[in-house]
Amino acid sequence: MQPSIDLSAYLRRIGLPRPLRADAEHLQALATAHVASIAFESLNPLLGLPVDLALPALENKLIRSGRGGYCFEQNLLFAAALRAVGYEVSYLIARVMWNQPEEAITGQTHILVRVEIDGESWLADVGFGGQALSGALRLLADIAQDTRLEPYRLLQSADEWRMQSLVRGQWLTLYRFDLRPAQMIDCIISNHYVSTHPASRFVNNLIVARTEPGRRLSMLNHEFTIRRPGHEPERHILLDHVAIRRVLEQEFLLRLPEGVGLDQRLQQLPVATDRN
Repeated sequence: MQPSIDLSAYLRRIGLPRPLRADAEHLQALATAHVASIAFESLNPLLGLPVDLALPALENKLIRSGRGGYCFEQNLLFAAALRAVGYEVSYLIARVMWNQPEEAITGQTHILVRVEIDGESWLADVGFGGQALSGALRLLADIAQDTRLEPYRLLQSADEWRMQSLVRGQWLTLYRFDLRPAQMIDCIISNHYVSTHPASRFVNNLIVARTEPGRRLSMLNHEFTIRRPGHEPERHILLDHVAIRRVLEQEFLLRLPEGVGLDQRLQQLPVATDRN
């Protein structure tokens, strides 16, 4: 049996009232509110702290402590909330292709959520950082689907699916996956790699994002970027750890952890080079 989330606390955290119905309209509303309220962030791997995927730990960190998390934390918490509302939910595991050649072989280091509503399958993904899905998509191939920001589409080739978004006029692949349900052990193993391996991007960089209906906010180390549909990205270089802390708190709405050497680690961050 799946553990139960404190749904009232979760809904307060994302600013949505009860009651909710387990339908497509409320799925869209939940996903949009989640990515606007709970930032994607990699502080625990950066600080050498464990990333605990047990639901009580996720509730304590992302709901009660004012923190965020990365894909496993975000989508596992979101799936627990969906189950509490009454949705039928499963996980899919994906190979990230963002900033990779189309045929690159990458690890299965991302999860997303499959939701069944009235006999129709939907996909939700509140954990893909600066390109997180603001809303949900029908599991249908080869059609563009509008969101609050960019259009998205799903491509299918045999058993493989690709998630793409339209970024500055170009369809870019976020990740590829199949429809075999992932198990919790798959998440635990992948989570251990991305949160602890010396080569993991999350161990070596500060990566933060928050998605509002009209703009995307992202940070890679010292570079803070604001993206709005139809406009060129607005980039800001944050010169020191004081400026980084200020943006984390004011723009990403994070309550920062104390007593874990955060300022020292922020002072060691490399200069950001990611321009996507």
